[in-house]
Amino acid sequence: MSDPLIRTLTVILEETHREADRAIHPPTRKAAAVAVIGNPFAGRFVEDLSELIEVGAMLGRLLAERAVAALGIPGGTVHSFGKAAIVGEDGELEHAAAILHPKFGAPVRAVLEKGPALIPSAKKRGGIGTAIDVPLGHKDAAYVRSHFDAMEVRLPHAPRRDEILVALVLTDSGRPLPRVGGLTVDQIEGRDGLR
Repeated sequence: MSDPLIRTLTVILEETHREADRAIHPPTRKAAAVAVIGNPFAGRFVEDLSELIEVGAMLGRLLAERAVAALGIPGGTVHSFGKAAIVGEDGELEHAAAILHPKFGAPVRAVLEKGPALIPSAKKRGGIGTAIDVPLGHKDAAYVRSHFDAMEVRLPHAPRRDEILVALVLTDSGRPLPRVGGLTVDQIEGRDGLR
């Protein structure tokens, strides 16, 4: 992938092997694929943000493919997803919103072969080293409580004033040791993205 807007691509894999002094078999895994891109609208107001919306569509596929590869599983077996963006100081929150537009989600769903639930998202403005919690929810049924989670993403070198950090997190499971009730994975109907 060679795009003039992309400065860096990073993939982070987190595995939880123990929780509350109990072994987790198999470990729960989360993969964050993160792109740092130049913000073509930094420092100026632009009415039409369609350029960033199209960049988001390109990043949706790229980041989904990277995160699935990190998990080492077929895309259709991914459990949860979430997206987030941090716009640098010379950008607007609306720039992050444009990147995370529904056009970002369509190629993510194509890579995952499904995913009718809304992709949870977060946006913020910040400088180099700013962290963001990427919210997570089950890709096929938003009411699956065992998959309400988050993964913190932070890069020590981004975003610069004129950049946007864009993150997609995918998981192969829910939280370790879930036990707060609600709809379970085996009860998913998968018709409307809710149940």
